[in-house]
Amino acid sequence: MKILLINGPNLNLLGTREPEIYGDQSFEVFFEFLKNSFPDVALEYFQSNHEGALIDKLHEAGFSADGIVLNAGAFTHTSVALGDAVAAISTPVIEVHISNIHRREPFRHHSFLSAPCVGSIAGLGLEGYRLAVVWFLKQH
Repeated sequence: MKILLINGPNLNLLGTREPEIYGDQSFEVFFEFLKNSFPDVALEYFQSNHEGALIDKLHEAGFSADGIVLNAGAFTHTSVALGDAVAAISTPVIEVHISNIHRREPFRHHSFLSAPCVGSIAGLGLEGYRLAVVWFLKQH
């Protein structure tokens, strides 16, 4: 099984960026934990601060991966193009947010990704990524 985790803008700063919201662990350290937790799963990780690069990655993996876990960061609330990219691919996508976007600023309450995704996880910290992987495993 192959699952791709995609992180959007500013998530490369996890561990140092607003730790009161996003925690103090880097995603690279967490990703090693995930790989060790699921040794039989081919987990891949991609991060970009650029909308087009995220769309390109969705197109690249969206017909071959078994699942995609997507945290598009702020693009969640602004990018019709990312929502269209998720809708255009055949690989199922789970939307993940570290913080509870519904308890934050009003502009964060809307997601252009929720409708084309198979599900959304918000507010559970980095654990949301692990739960998404578990869901994909239960589907196979």
